[in-house]
Amino acid sequence: ECISGCVCPEGLFDDGKGGCVEEKDCPCIHNNQWYSPGQKITVNCNTCTCQKGVWSCTEDVCYGTCMIYGSGHYITFDGKFYDFDGRCEYVATQDFCGDKNSSGSFSIITENVPCGTTGVTCSKAIKMFLGKTELKLENKDYKEIQRDIGDDVHYWNRTVGLYLVIEASNGVMLIWDKKTTVFIKLTPDYKGKVCGLCGNFDDKSNNDFTTRSGLQETNALKFGNSWKQSSMCSDVTEEIKPCDVKPHRKSWAEKECSIIWSKVFKICHSKVDPIPFYEACVHDACSCDSGGDCECFCSAVAAYAQECTKAQACVFWRTPDICPIFCDYYN
Repeated sequence: ECISGCVCPEGLFDDGKGGCVEEKDCPCIHNNQWYSPGQKITVNCNTCTCQKGVWSCTEDVCYGTCMIYGSGHYITFDGKFYDFDGRCEYVATQDFCGDKNSSGSFSIITENVPCGTTGVTCSKAIKMFLGKTELKLENKDYKEIQRDIGDDVHYWNRTVGLYLVIEASNGVMLIWDKKTTVFIKLTPDYKGKVCGLCGNFDDKSNNDFTTRSGLQETNALKFGNSWKQSSMCSDVTEEIKPCDVKPHRKSWAEKECSIIWSKVFKICHSKVDPIPFYEACVHDACSCDSGGDCECFCSAVAAYAQECTKAQACVFWRTPDICPIFCDYYN
């Protein structure tokens, strides 16, 4: 943005805001916001400093995060956002990829069950295989099952606020809100070595739809069907649109979800695109029609708030009326 042009005396630069400055005082721009020289911002796990109008960033390799929430919404390790809604067990991510004999150290399976009468599903149970240990997370609790084969992979669990966090010695972390939201975090060692509904973690989102047989797919349904665990489950053939099935819920869903577009989240709009999160929110709010509709709505808004926090836009959106959390209880 900082350019020398016909508007400034020689040796000075147009700072983009109507002033003329020396090169050392040039500001930088990020997500439509201006930053002064010397100011720092955090992008993923790297710190960028504004120097003479350009960003100078550290080049640390960051953890990858995959998010699965609500009725089949996915954000892959490489940031691809898509919907896939099937009733079965599916491989969320694993490092058993490529040939049949490939060795791996972990696998995470998500089990989807219907959550309402419209036919959409929510991830309600998660299985995590770490060497010979199997962890099953469902009904707000988890249990451990020891199997005969596999290596010993140590893990720790802790509760952080609303979330149960399971961290394993092989660089895999699972964060679960005990409802319908799951975050899977992997260390950079797994870049390009994983497969499943969370993609392949190679920093390119255009090849995330790689099927179990290694083919590149463009259709989310065909891609998702390839990762089901049991051939007994039927394939998903069409995307369910719950607001079309239950049109009387649509206006309520749109009204509630409009908080994502409101000034409450204004600081985040330029950093994280609200459109896919708003659409997912309306979809979920329409679909949860047999109890728990507020829970579905809250999870959908919380997913956007979480992405905002990652992008350094802290949003305080919960109120006593909207998705309250009783902190005294959790403390």
